[in-house]
Amino acid sequence: MNETAEPLRDVIARHGLSASKALGQNFILDRQLLARIAAIPGDLHGERVYEVGPGPGGLTRALLDAGAQVVAVERDRRCIPALAELQGQAQFFGRLDILEADALQVDEQSVAGEGAHVVANLPYNVGTALLLKWLGGDWRPWWRSLTLMFQKEVADRIVAEPNSESYGRLSVAAQWRSRPRIAMRVNRSAFVPPPKVTSAVVHVVPGDQPAGVDPRVMERVTEAAFGQRRKMLRSSLKSYPGALEAAERLGIDVQRRAETLSVDEFVELARALG
Repeated sequence: MNETAEPLRDVIARHGLSASKALGQNFILDRQLLARIAAIPGDLHGERVYEVGPGPGGLTRALLDAGAQVVAVERDRRCIPALAELQGQAQFFGRLDILEADALQVDEQSVAGEGAHVVANLPYNVGTALLLKWLGGDWRPWWRSLTLMFQKEVADRIVAEPNSESYGRLSVAAQWRSRPRIAMRVNRSAFVPPPKVTSAVVHVVPGDQPAGVDPRVMERVTEAAFGQRRKMLRSSLKSYPGALEAAERLGIDVQRRAETLSVDEFVELARALG
């Protein structure tokens, strides 16, 4: 990390920035912490990195210091001048592209290319939607890894195991063809303004897609199963035609609740319905 980098607090003050609650922003000012986050995907020298919600550019700078080629997507135009300053620094010349856009509307593959790493302190109000977008669709995905900041409660849901309170649709969506782990927990005091909850960085790498499973079927069957979480499968699966019968054929006890089914059992059920 470049120790001569201007303190982020000064960058924010100089540009008159403040975190927008409406945009779910919480800025991290600790450059050492940002460098640790940037190191989670591994050696980024010469690698393409896609960043969402860079804000004043703290994590962006850490990624550039690590040698990455960065595409930064920022919806808040107030932050663009601070990012443009980074873009203009000689040591980063040609390695930072800035896109002013809503990340939910971006075709990431066209701007980041195949095999990019995603590293982002995601705005809390769109984090889960972006994760589901990146976990969905065809496989293998355009990204090589995801390193994403979430509220700890959401992070726990992503990595949760069956028979736990956090286990649900998000757990299955993240685990049936990728491998997520919590890489780091981040205290609320690391942010400006401090959020009301602890945060965590989740690291996800793609796995193999089980043969014969349609992602759309997997989405529908988990939606049905967890749609009435406290009810038995014999009630919740009725909303998906054929799902109850398929579960019975597979020997899944329909008196169980959705949170007791393993990811492998959901895979088998989706395969049978496909």
